[in-house]
Amino acid sequence: MFVLHITSFIIILSSVFLHTHSADNNIYSAVMPRTVTALTGSCVQIPCTFSVSGFEDKRNRSRFIYGIWLKNTPQHASKDSFIAFNSSENIIRGFSDILLTGDLNKRNCTTVFYNIMKNHSDIYYFRLEMEPDVFRATFPKPADSTDSSKTVRITVRDSTQLPELKPTDLEKGRMEGTTVNLSCSAEAPCPKQPPTISWSNIPESANITTQLQEKPDKTQSVFSYVTFKASYKDHKKNITCTATYPRNTPDASTVKSTVMLRVLFSPKETHITVDPSDSVSIGTNVTLTCRSKASPSNNLNYTWYKHGQEMLIARGNKIHFILNYNNTGLYFCRAQNKHGNQSSAELQLTAEGISYDTGQDGHTMTVIAGCVGGIVAMLMLSGIGFCTRTRKKTHRGDNVGENDSLNQAQDESIDRNSTYVNVLTLTNQDNKICDDQSVRDCETEFSSQTVHITEKDSTEEDNSEEGSDVVYAQVHVLHKKPKAISVLPENIYAQVKK
Repeated sequence: MFVLHITSFIIILSSVFLHTHSADNNIYSAVMPRTVTALTGSCVQIPCTFSVSGFEDKRNRSRFIYGIWLKNTPQHASKDSFIAFNSSENIIRGFSDILLTGDLNKRNCTTVFYNIMKNHSDIYYFRLEMEPDVFRATFPKPADSTDSSKTVRITVRDSTQLPELKPTDLEKGRMEGTTVNLSCSAEAPCPKQPPTISWSNIPESANITTQLQEKPDKTQSVFSYVTFKASYKDHKKNITCTATYPRNTPDASTVKSTVMLRVLFSPKETHITVDPSDSVSIGTNVTLTCRSKASPSNNLNYTWYKHGQEMLIARGNKIHFILNYNNTGLYFCRAQNKHGNQSSAELQLTAEGISYDTGQDGHTMTVIAGCVGGIVAMLMLSGIGFCTRTRKKTHRGDNVGENDSLNQAQDESIDRNSTYVNVLTLTNQDNKICDDQSVRDCETEFSSQTVHITEKDSTEEDNSEEGSDVVYAQVHVLHKKPKAISVLPENIYAQVKK
């Protein structure tokens, strides 16, 4: 009885072991991308790995291991099956060349299809055969035949998909001076002929690195990285990444992706323009415009200042006024946004025209001219006085009549040769600068002013009323010519001396 129980136990254990071994024998799977996109005239690589239970034991018992690729159907022995490639006999059907680059002994079934065309687009199944009669199976298993993750679909196109440019949020803005990092990736379905990546509209100082990388699904892509410092000169530039694919056709395939870079920065290149720019003189209706580059620019503020005045004189990017002697001088504007501000170079308005960046007060040239004229006049007067004193010392022996004649002659000479220079001085009238809102009123007020310049003789009295708009100053420039003087009798001099 005991022997019978032991026998039954052995039989049951043997059946369980055989079932387990049989079940274990049917466990196999393959890993490959669900789809790969190929370019006509190029090649396509299908990364492939497989797993078979007890593979090492099966490999040791096998003399040969073959790989087969079936097109459209997983049925190997079916009349409808299409064997595109069989490594056992190096059979290639429908393709110019197919090469199994993976090592089947290491469970790698990676294969390259060369010179692929549009009619090659289809689903492909991998089959493994270990001979003699050790293991034969098509991946996936029949029970998983509906699972597309265990098959690969080859899609052939005349052009590949666009390269992927990251980050895509550059329009949100990068602060000036910060580092910008960009990456561009392009699929490399044919690693033996990878695409080349080029960049446009990037700074010359940008650093570029390019490399071929493997993605999680074992397909490969070319990655190019660009690093540079953001500058305001790069603001709103369309940075383009271009991928060029070589192939066995007359022309290469080129695809590109573009992203616009927005740089945030404080005002730059602030300057003033004048209208009219070629003929500015007293009485001209002048418009000054302040211009600047900034980002953001929608909240850019402009203020105006005049040299010598502490407070601002106007707001807005434009000011208007009629040029007169009171509003000549040095002007500058200031542009400001939330990132900072910048002042323009000074612009000088004079009665004769305009000039930039003089670095001097607006009335400096007038003062210098006045000083030079005054010095010349003083030197001339000093010379005349010196000559007069010298003549008096030389002719001390002359009598009173002689002195009277000399004085009379000198007065006549002064009357004939004196020159009167009228110096115009304007009253300290308010110097109004108008912005766009008050330009009409301001122009009317400026245009109503009239300046009168007249000449006065030295004998006339100054009858101007108090508060007059014009103040006159007389400067006598004496030009005396030598005149012959007759010598009077000695007795007259004696009488005068007494």
